[in-house]
Amino acid sequence: MTLVIVSILIIGYVLISTGWMTNVNRAAVAVFMGTVGWVLYICYGTDFVLAQHPREYSDFLMGVAPNPENVKHFISQNIFLDYVGRGAEIALFLLATMSIVEILNNNGCFDFLTELLYTRSSKKMLWLISIVTFVISANLDNLTTTTMMLVIIHKILANRRQRMLYGSAVIIAANCGGALTVIGDPTGLVLWNIGAVDASDFSMYLALPCLVSMALPVWWLGRQLPERVETQGFAIPYRGDDTNLNRWQRMLMLFLGIGGLWFIPTFHNITKLSPFLGALCVLSMLWVVNEIFNRRLMDVDKMIQRRIPRVLQYGVIQMVLFVLGIMFAVGVVVETGAVSTLAQWIDDNVHNVWILGIVSGFFGSVLDTFATSMSFVSLHPVVDVANLGLWADSDYVGDFVRNGVYWKIIAYCSAMGGNMLLIGSVSGLALMKMERIRLGWYLRNVGWICFVAWLIGLAIMWGTTFIY
Repeated sequence: MTLVIVSILIIGYVLISTGWMTNVNRAAVAVFMGTVGWVLYICYGTDFVLAQHPREYSDFLMGVAPNPENVKHFISQNIFLDYVGRGAEIALFLLATMSIVEILNNNGCFDFLTELLYTRSSKKMLWLISIVTFVISANLDNLTTTTMMLVIIHKILANRRQRMLYGSAVIIAANCGGALTVIGDPTGLVLWNIGAVDASDFSMYLALPCLVSMALPVWWLGRQLPERVETQGFAIPYRGDDTNLNRWQRMLMLFLGIGGLWFIPTFHNITKLSPFLGALCVLSMLWVVNEIFNRRLMDVDKMIQRRIPRVLQYGVIQMVLFVLGIMFAVGVVVETGAVSTLAQWIDDNVHNVWILGIVSGFFGSVLDTFATSMSFVSLHPVVDVANLGLWADSDYVGDFVRNGVYWKIIAYCSAMGGNMLLIGSVSGLALMKMERIRLGWYLRNVGWICFVAWLIGLAIMWGTTFIY
């Protein structure tokens, strides 16, 4: 049964990596892997539980005769719910941050970006777009940031080839910005939730590699652009029918939304509560301010439509379901013992976290970056520093302690894999669909320089380890 469950994961990964050709929905595949895997697991629950959790199961029985029903109850309450909790933390955080973005967008708080980016200088516009995307993506999810920036590009640029180059810069900046912080990408959020990294240490360590991985490809893209860019006229949308916010009110809401997200790591350090609760607090405050500012609307019917953010629509729900499905699928494979067996083989034969990082980068370029990172993160638990001296090879095991270099390598390399090929990230697939970009064109014009930038960033990380 372990072989069957692992086979389902592998087949699912193949379908996810080839979804851009087959048009198979990756969220549906992920949910199928996660749900079917756990159903098969519980059918052979006694064997798995006795092999992986003998002591916990013995304590659970305590005077109760063992039977299949008790095994199922133990799995449901003591094993499965743990993975449900981990997945729910990520899903709720994503829903909260996406709702924040939708409220800000509905009130025109991002209209300032369109004004900022409107220039005839191609290189100035390119760097402005890249920097703005990098900063926003460090605080919001990559897909939302990418979609918002691509829409802005469509408003400004009429030339399709120029949109392809600018769109590529958006993808690169979004992936690099998301990898910079623990709240900018689901991978960093998972690492933060399991106690593998601290928010400040994570960002400080990855700051220079992420900046280099963004700046070098953007500079190269700038060389392919003419001096003057072909812009088309645009008008700030009239918002009198759905919001009556003036300029300072929009600025206040933007500050409250983005500033609140910056405060989430501090909220977590003070309260020790899950980060998603901090995100929900920010969302609730922003929503109250939104209701106060928009209490007098010219068109009441449209306000009724706006009370539920569009983020709850089908497209974004797919992303949340995909994250949950991947976490469930990887979790059930971990519980079979297959992951620990693979980890032991890697420790005996590879024994180098930098090689693992490079492998994760190549996997992330063809497979989804989140699925790749979760697979590699599940290989090792977070090692307690107090018990580090008990290990024979403490130098290697030290890479897996809290704030260890392994977690940062995997987060960085898997994210940069999404830059090398567009099929490795949801935002990249969105660009492919919107601008009808072919993989061959992207690899010739953008992908190879992203590969070079990734290796330079990895070399910087390697040199930084001596400072730390």
